[in-house]
Amino acid sequence: MTDTMTVWRQRRYGSADAVRPETVPVPVPRAGEVLLQTDAVSLNSGDVHLMRGEPGLVRVALGARGPRIRGRGMDVAGTVLALGEGVTELAVGGAVVGAWRETLADRVVVPAKRLVRVPSRVTPAVAATLPIAGNTAVQTLDACRVGRGSRVLVAGAGGGVGTFLVQLAADRGAEVWATCGERAQPVLERFGAVRTFDYRALELGDLPRGRFDAVVDIAGEPPLTVLRDLLAPGGTAALVGGDGHPFFGPVGGILHSLVARGRFRPITSVAKTETTAQLVDLAASGRLTPHIERVFPLSQARAALAHVEAGRTVGKVVVVRDEILDV
Repeated sequence: MTDTMTVWRQRRYGSADAVRPETVPVPVPRAGEVLLQTDAVSLNSGDVHLMRGEPGLVRVALGARGPRIRGRGMDVAGTVLALGEGVTELAVGGAVVGAWRETLADRVVVPAKRLVRVPSRVTPAVAATLPIAGNTAVQTLDACRVGRGSRVLVAGAGGGVGTFLVQLAADRGAEVWATCGERAQPVLERFGAVRTFDYRALELGDLPRGRFDAVVDIAGEPPLTVLRDLLAPGGTAALVGGDGHPFFGPVGGILHSLVARGRFRPITSVAKTETTAQLVDLAASGRLTPHIERVFPLSQARAALAHVEAGRTVGKVVVVRDEILDV
């Protein structure tokens, strides 16, 4: 193993052009940490928000002039290369997955408690899609109490979280409707959506009022009154995404939702290892199949970020180490 590695970092906020490869020393795991060889990284909309420093509130929290955490990437699937002191639950050579920071790199150090073992029948690319998008989907469905017989509408379902939401809701026995772009419709229908609608040809207000036990808004565009009117008595609307205000982002809508009539649940995703482990089991059993639109080699990580930044991805974009892509 060499003493240096490549990590994709940025010194300023901006588009994908601001992210560049840097050569740095290979980190050494401290107590409770694990050194991974990065096998695959799944990109999320959060990577783009952090990269661009948008909304403005991001810069207040994470650096006014440039990101304090300069490396991009959060999801990671990898192979254990070394164990820090006190780590006994994992073994060198084992496959794991989790969420951390600066994962668009040849290697990354991650706290052991944030990692989940991955069986051989789950590929690194599939495993890498699960921590953030998968956890967001599970937390959303749990917040809305979605189960067998629930009627669910997912607005803006074509991305990573949305495709997971449709699959997981259908797996729970729910009847799922979804709005999305035209390219995503056959994907979502294959995943269990009983009805799909091209968002460009449909106003949510045209759907039946009072029909849904759960309405999940990923698009972040419909007024709260429209979402409320779609809910059946006792139903819940979950607010998952959307850009919102240029500075405050979705915070204004979230605060408004707390005082608006009806039941609204803002979703702030946290990647929990127990939930990620459940998702790995579902993927291993074939009950959960992430839709991976495109795979990039790590040497083209900037192009992968630009692809996600363009905002037209159906499902997930994954970056893998070059040797995997060459196999």
